[in-house]
Amino acid sequence: MHAAHRSPHLLLIGLRGSGKSTVAAHAARILGCTHADLDDRTAALLGCRAAGEAFRTHGEAAFRKAEREALATALSDTARVIALGGGTPTAPGARDLIDAARRVGDAVVVFLDPPIDAMAARLSADAGDRPSLTGRGVVAEIEEVAAARRPLYTQLADFVVAGDASTRDAAQIAAEIAAFVDRRGHRV
Repeated sequence: MHAAHRSPHLLLIGLRGSGKSTVAAHAARILGCTHADLDDRTAALLGCRAAGEAFRTHGEAAFRKAEREALATALSDTARVIALGGGTPTAPGARDLIDAARRVGDAVVVFLDPPIDAMAARLSADAGDRPSLTGRGVVAEIEEVAAARRPLYTQLADFVVAGDASTRDAAQIAAEIAAFVDRRGHRV
């Protein structure tokens, strides 16, 4: 289905600890629509309770394959705001799905890009069930993962929310995103 028949999805991308899940819930409330967390959907596809468990149990290749499948499903259903996993754009075929959805007006992509130190502080306070991607630990690897992923996130983004996370909370960031969506003339 094309944008002429329905409003676009709002896809939130960014590194782990960037606030995607929290901002997605606020943005959905502001925009009056539903939201989904792709990590939860990916874990469910693999029969696990959490993304970290799914990643460790099934391995990265199986996790990324399930992540792409979860993205394809999310893009075809009713959840209008979708918090992607940090690695979703790197999953084989996921970038193509995102690009295709953007081309036909079915998706608007927002890159949440707080400073490394802000994300490191969040992850230090609560790393959750996130697996290490490099073997160095979730906080220790953040600069390396950021260097590898930020160029892709920037290429995919229609809008980048950058800056010091300490000056804005998730609700303020969601309001900024909603204002961008309104300026673009989209209804999510």
